[in-house]
Amino acid sequence: MNANLSHLLERRSVAARLLEPPGPSEQELERLLTIAARVPDHGKLVPWRFLVIEGDARFRIGKVIAEAFRADQPDARADQFSVEETRLARAPLVVGVVSRARPHPKIPEWEQILSAGAVCMNLLNAATAMGFGANWITEWYAYDRRVLDALGLEPFERIAGFVHIGSFSEPRTDRPRPALSEVVTRL
Repeated sequence: MNANLSHLLERRSVAARLLEPPGPSEQELERLLTIAARVPDHGKLVPWRFLVIEGDARFRIGKVIAEAFRADQPDARADQFSVEETRLARAPLVVGVVSRARPHPKIPEWEQILSAGAVCMNLLNAATAMGFGANWITEWYAYDRRVLDALGLEPFERIAGFVHIGSFSEPRTDRPRPALSEVVTRL
């Protein structure tokens, strides 16, 4: 079987908590982002952009996430705040994919949003093809305006996903996949 097809058949996410250093080098990151950007883009609008979150930025933004959580959940336990503070520190690299869909006279916003989703999937596939583990996550803070403002998102922008990337030592386990008979309709 073709190696590309084998890769796609075997692709699976690695839990973010299992991702560890080393993450991609600068050269590998550039290649990952180049591959991620090769998606369908009706009208060549580039309705997405990347946020590279690494090093101390993972903790700096984690403090913003924890502060938003604390404001909404003042009675939460201390260990819950710690979890929120390390949301983006579970992997050595997190790439935020920002959807920049806007009204357009010819290109539906839905197609622009799908293009951002395709960027996330290309990034996952590229990371796993390069031997890294990866996981596409949103979680509550991807929808929290306080966090989005801290990340520098414009009011019309949204997070399509946070793709966590790193090395992994534990074997990846697969999850049950739907039977084609349950998801395919022939017309």
